[in-house]
Amino acid sequence: MAVRVAMFVFGATCLALPQTTSAQELTDVVAFFAKVRATHGSGTARKTKPVDVRPAQPGEIVVSIIKGEGKETQSPPAKSGDMVVRNRCPQTGNEEILVPAASFKRRYEGPIGSASADGWAAYRPRGVEMSYIVIPGDQAEFVFMAPWGEKMRARPGDILVQDPSDPSDTYRIARISFECTYEVVD
Repeated sequence: MAVRVAMFVFGATCLALPQTTSAQELTDVVAFFAKVRATHGSGTARKTKPVDVRPAQPGEIVVSIIKGEGKETQSPPAKSGDMVVRNRCPQTGNEEILVPAASFKRRYEGPIGSASADGWAAYRPRGVEMSYIVIPGDQAEFVFMAPWGEKMRARPGDILVQDPSDPSDTYRIARISFECTYEVVD
């Protein structure tokens, strides 16, 4: 199984997620989202900035690295038809994520140009509207289980996005990445 580390980061430390976190220490992110929405409100946003995409190799693992912050998350092994999506956001190191085939077709369209020599092609987000909250500044850092089955860390000021049609599809986006790739609708 190949492990691909999306590391376009210079001089940053890679912070590993705790290996000893038990299920009891994980935050229920869907309940947390609902609580923050009720007390602080929420908004709607959609991803709008074009991305670079290439087919994932079956078994490939994509580790998302945020420049200046370290490891954001790690994907499960890729399956046939899954795609690696690279954000065009130099401020975050152009982080990469693995998107399952079924989700990819719903969230991206393209290619909108020819593939580069190294296999990356430009795609456009379909602008799927997501609910979002900003994690309050007085909230302690916490870890939760991302929809793809890996632990994900969230910090004050980060954004949590949630698919309105599937609340279990809730995950963290670093604030700088959100500002770079999303458009606030309301």
